[in-house]
Amino acid sequence: MADAGRRQETPLLRDRARYLFDRTLARSTGALLGWLALGCLTLVVPVSALLVWTDPQAPPSVAGRLTAVWRTSAETLRLSGVTGAPLRMLLAAVLGLIALLCVSTVVGVITTGLGDRLAELRRGRSIVLEQGHTVVLGWSEQVFTVVAELFAARSGRGRHVVTVLAERDSADMHTELTTRLGIADTSRLVCRTGAPTDPEALALVHPGAARSVLILPCDDADAGVIRTLLALRALLGSRPGPRLVAAVRDSRHVHAARLAAGPRSTVLEADRTAARLLVQSARRPGLPAALRDLLDFSGAEFHTLEVPGPADRPYEELALSFEDACVVGILRADGTPDLTPPPDTVLGPGDRLVTVAHDDHPGPATDCRGHIDATALAPAVERADGPGRTLVLGWNRRAPFVVELLRRTSRPGSVLDVVTDPETDASEAAAHLSRSDDSGCLRVSHRTGDPTCFETLRALGPSRYDNVIVLRDENPPAPARPDDKTLLTLLMLKAHEEETGRRLHVVAELHDHRARLLAPLGATSDVVVRGELTALLMAQISHTPALAAVFEEIFTARGGALALRPAADYVRPGLEASFATVTAAALARGQAAIGYRSNDPCADSVPPRIRLCPGQSERRVWTAQDELLVLTPGPGTTTTDEADPLPLPLTRHPHQNDVPAAELEHG
Repeated sequence: MADAGRRQETPLLRDRARYLFDRTLARSTGALLGWLALGCLTLVVPVSALLVWTDPQAPPSVAGRLTAVWRTSAETLRLSGVTGAPLRMLLAAVLGLIALLCVSTVVGVITTGLGDRLAELRRGRSIVLEQGHTVVLGWSEQVFTVVAELFAARSGRGRHVVTVLAERDSADMHTELTTRLGIADTSRLVCRTGAPTDPEALALVHPGAARSVLILPCDDADAGVIRTLLALRALLGSRPGPRLVAAVRDSRHVHAARLAAGPRSTVLEADRTAARLLVQSARRPGLPAALRDLLDFSGAEFHTLEVPGPADRPYEELALSFEDACVVGILRADGTPDLTPPPDTVLGPGDRLVTVAHDDHPGPATDCRGHIDATALAPAVERADGPGRTLVLGWNRRAPFVVELLRRTSRPGSVLDVVTDPETDASEAAAHLSRSDDSGCLRVSHRTGDPTCFETLRALGPSRYDNVIVLRDENPPAPARPDDKTLLTLLMLKAHEEETGRRLHVVAELHDHRARLLAPLGATSDVVVRGELTALLMAQISHTPALAAVFEEIFTARGGALALRPAADYVRPGLEASFATVTAAALARGQAAIGYRSNDPCADSVPPRIRLCPGQSERRVWTAQDELLVLTPGPGTTTTDEADPLPLPLTRHPHQNDVPAAELEHG
């Protein structure tokens, strides 16, 4: 201890030298230059002397060798190698140092300017001078789906630029998007840093010259979306501007967002759309995969087509006029859709056909009625669903919409059991579920428990239910991720399946689409990724604005609904028949056939994908296990589907129908 004290009282020579050196550097730039010069001379002069003294051709005299050392050192330090009188050599050295200082200053100025410019570019503050580009405002998990679909929609159609503006580093956004999406032509993606609610930041992406602008929903509140819409209005002024597609989460803000957006706009309600998809998926297994296939740009999707030949022909004849397209309805000249109309409906001037096809320009029109096998048509059978039992695990912002949908669309005698976390969601869930149900069709019960505990699930008996809905935890404790609790719950449900030997129909809500690959799902289970359907709809509408009215009819109560129906309801099992036969059978029931799924009852894996838009002449042997994807009519026609009287999850501006359909189609 005494030795240690003496070392602390008497610093070492090395410590004193380091302290002196640090204090000298801290004085001024001149001191730093002095130390730099001393260090250079300490290294250069001895090495130069060593080179001269080891050179066989060096001068024999000491003076000559010293002169050679001076010249070698001067050349190394970029000084003049003038020899002669000491004063002359000193002046030459001073001139060399001045020249070195001037050159270093110029290099420093250039380097600093380039560095500042690169930093400015990295901050993403330069103006985007593009025409007809697509602007995406905001950053959320949906941005990856939206950008990927925009690139897929415009592939092979020339150079189309997608610009993203968000409050993140532009280089980080560009790297994350290109890496995660595998974008090859990175020049088609431009990222800028700025607040979408700031008109000055919006001016960087040149929205006035854009083809369309998409405003992504905010995770925390809808106020940011509405402020962005108001900022766009302040920037564009009275100019027509691009078409706007926005999404809000709360139904109370739809009207405000629509007013802020103005004409030529579409506002989607994300939470209610997701809740509707959860309920539909619970009742119709396989529907999420079918919707993803229909709404992305990688396969068949919705299109509008000019009516081939004379326009005043009945819909029944036009529905079987394309080999490679499935006709699902009519888009009137004023932009109003008429999906699954009666077969004798006559089209008028300016009307267009709504189709599902792999290309927006299918082959030439042809009469496919010759492929119909009348002997294979099955008699029409009215099917009515009985009461159902539903188990909901978890509670979040979309849970009230799910409960309301089940209350309004369930058959008499149906049961809904809700299990929530006792610490976080119990009070909110109890308050909402305590409301009376005027219809009396659904008996609702609420209990608390941890669905990630196997004993809790075993006590619930999930196999007693027709379907199980697992809602995502929106406020996970750190450092847990949003989907961790959902994945644990799915594991417990999978364990229950293995213990009981009975398959469960589970619909799970996830935050990240990458977690879909990790989800332990059975053959009859589905995954709904939060916001994925909204992102796909936004991309579709921005690419073809006329489809906004079509999607409004499909995803709201006023229009039809997609459903998977037994193929035996349309064609006789065990017989070979063409898809045109299926189309004719669906048409006779006031429906539109879009595709089919061939089910193997012995398969234990995930169900096969739905084959969308097969050729009308394609023939196959239909079995009792096969299912058809059909678009059913809306309320007011003969159907077994219940209407959903909830407010519209997809809302267009009231003046949008004033725009001609042809203009909407081409944007």
